[in-house]
Amino acid sequence: MGVNPAPSHRRSREAAQMASEVIELLEVLWERGRDAVSSSPVSASQLRVLYSLDREEGINLRTLGELLGSAPSSVSRLCDRLQALGFVERAPSPVSRRELELRLTSHGKAYLLELRARREEALLAAIAAMTPTARKALLEGLTGFQEAVEKTASGHEREAADGAVRFA
Repeated sequence: MGVNPAPSHRRSREAAQMASEVIELLEVLWERGRDAVSSSPVSASQLRVLYSLDREEGINLRTLGELLGSAPSSVSRLCDRLQALGFVERAPSPVSRRELELRLTSHGKAYLLELRARREEALLAAIAAMTPTARKALLEGLTGFQEAVEKTASGHEREAADGAVRFA
């Protein structure tokens, strides 16, 4: 007799649905943190640029576009806006006179530092309200989730996963 795969599939679907709901809650928390950090909060796309530059300081627009999976013109406009906010600076590349390097300014670094601190505070408050057993299960679940994502990631997705914050 074969094993009925339906309960396993149902549990996977329930886990995916719960993960989606948790992500939505995190987005709400993240939005609150982003609004509290600056009078001119950045968009989600701009934030991805800041995270990328934080991990890959000194990259050029082409490389940034590849990391983000975005068109060069879109990446250039994002960087223009971030430069106008004082978060990003462009400097001549020491390797090629035709390229510009992108770097976070001290203002951009401070923005990310404060944003991450506010988000961590929000997470710590929620996690502190959990039972020790639930916290342990959360850590084990997130670790397993991260490992699964890393195993299934390819190309740029793997690069993004490699630059992601580790749970454990």
